[in-house]
Amino acid sequence: MDFALPDTLTDYLAELDAFIETEIVPLQESGDNNRFFDHRREDARTDWDRGGLPSADWEALLGEARRRADAAGHFRYPFPAEFGGRDGSNLSMAVIREHLAAKGLGLHCDLQNEHSIVGNNIGLLLMLEYGSPEQCAEWVEGLAAGQHFFAFGITEPDHGSDATHMETTAVRDGDTWVINGEKTWNTGIHAAHRDIIFARTDGDAGDARGITAFLVDPRSEGFTVEEYLWTFNMPTDHAHITLRDVRVPHSAIMGDEGRGLQIVQHFFNENRIRQAASSLGAAQYCIDRAVAYANERAPFGKKLSTNQAIQFPLVELHTRAAMLRALVRETAWKMDTYGPFAASQEVSMCNYQANRLCCDAADQAMQVFGGRGYSRHEPFEHIYRHHRRYRITEGADEIQMRRVAGYLFGFMTSAAPKGVTPTG
Repeated sequence: MDFALPDTLTDYLAELDAFIETEIVPLQESGDNNRFFDHRREDARTDWDRGGLPSADWEALLGEARRRADAAGHFRYPFPAEFGGRDGSNLSMAVIREHLAAKGLGLHCDLQNEHSIVGNNIGLLLMLEYGSPEQCAEWVEGLAAGQHFFAFGITEPDHGSDATHMETTAVRDGDTWVINGEKTWNTGIHAAHRDIIFARTDGDAGDARGITAFLVDPRSEGFTVEEYLWTFNMPTDHAHITLRDVRVPHSAIMGDEGRGLQIVQHFFNENRIRQAASSLGAAQYCIDRAVAYANERAPFGKKLSTNQAIQFPLVELHTRAAMLRALVRETAWKMDTYGPFAASQEVSMCNYQANRLCCDAADQAMQVFGGRGYSRHEPFEHIYRHHRRYRITEGADEIQMRRVAGYLFGFMTSAAPKGVTPTG
C-alpha cells in the first residue's frame, strides 16, 4: 500500500499557499481587517445590536475572500469540473482541510463559521446528489459560487441526537405541504436562501422511514426566528425557529419522499470527516506552537523543552495526531472508493477523537505558554472555545462512541440507518 500523497495534491497545496500569500494575506492586512483576527478585539465580529449575529463588515470580508478564491479556481475545488470544480475527492479535501487549519486562524480558514478558501460546501454536494433537475437548475450555480446558502433544520428542542423522534410534521394538502414544528441550532438561517427542513410525513416516532426533506424559504409566512442562541464563541448564527402552517409546494421536496434520513446521514458523514481533518490541523498547530515556544522560553536558566513535564504531554499529543492522521486519510479513501456510507464507523472514530485531540492540544498549549497562553494575545483560548462545540454538534462524543459500539458489538450491520439504503 502506497501512503504517499500524489504529486497533483502536494502541488495543489503549494498552489494554495502561493494564493494565500499573494491574495488572502494582503486582504486580511488591508485597512483594519486584522481587527477580526486580533483576539483582543474579537467582538468586532459580532453585531451585539442584532442579537449577536455576525457583523456585516465581517461577513463582507469573508465574502470577498470567497469571491477571490472562486475567481482563482479554489473555492469549488471538491466539485465536478462541469460546475467549475476540480473533481476533488474526500481524501484530498481531508488533506487540504488539515493543511489550512494547521496554518492557524486567518482569512484563509476560519473554522468558527466553516469559512475556507476551499469551500466545504455540503449544501451543493447534497443538491448535486439529491436535487431534482429543476432544483439543480435554480440553485447549483449560486451554491457553487458561495453566493447562495442552505441552512440545515434537523435538531429540535426536545430531540437532538435522535432524529427519528422529531416532532415536526408535514401534511399534504393538494399540491402543497403544510409544515408545523420547531427547530433549534438552525445554523446560518440569517443568510440562508433555503432551510432544509426535515419533517415527518409518514410512519411513527422512531421509524427511520417517513421523514422527508423540504427546501423552505425562511421568508415564508409562518416561519419565525424566535431567537439566536448565544454561545461560548461569538458571534452566533444559531437560531431557534418555529414553523406554523408553513406552506411549500410539492416540488420543494429534496430527494425521495420519506427518505430524508439518507440525506441526513450523507451530510453527517461528509461533514464529519472534513471537520475531523480540520480539528486535526488545528491540534497540530497548537502542538507545533507549543514545541517552538518551549524551545525558546528559558525560565530558571534553562529552556522549557529540557523538562520532561513539558516534553511528555506534547509527545503524547503529537503521537495521537500522527495516528489520527492515518485513520482520517484511510477513512476518506474508503468513502471515495466505496461510497459515502461505507465507513460510517470510522467517520465516528475520527470525529470524536479529532475534536477531543484539538481541545486537549489547545489546553496544553495554554499550559506551556502560561499566562500568555490563557490571554487573548495568543489564539489558543479562541481555538479551544471554537472546537469545544464540535464535541457536541453533529453528534456528541457519546453519540459517536455509541455508533462505534453498535458496529463493534454487532447491533448495527449496515452503514446506513435502518430502513435506509446506502448509495455508492
